[in-house]
Amino acid sequence: MPTAAHQKNERINLRLKSSAKRLIERAAGFEGKTVSHFILTSALECAEKAVQDHELMTLNARNAEDFFDALSAPMRFNRRLTAALEEHEKHVAGK
Repeated sequence: MPTAAHQKNERINLRLKSSAKRLIERAAGFEGKTVSHFILTSALECAEKAVQDHELMTLNARNAEDFFDALSAPMRFNRRLTAALEEHEKHVAGK
């Protein structure tokens, strides 16, 4: 018997054109999957890619070198940034 942690209790409902449904049914059949399984695996694959595209940064060798050089360089605060940090300290951090 599945534990509560493994139960599937969330649901997503879709409304779509009949032509889209037929296409999905056809594709699911080609892959030997149920329509639900096909939609779920396709959506999860797409979601993982979207998350990775937004959370992962890929740099070529030159850009990676520039990025790490910038990270390792000492920080230089200009007058406006220093003033903003002081203002933040007075109003937020100093409470």
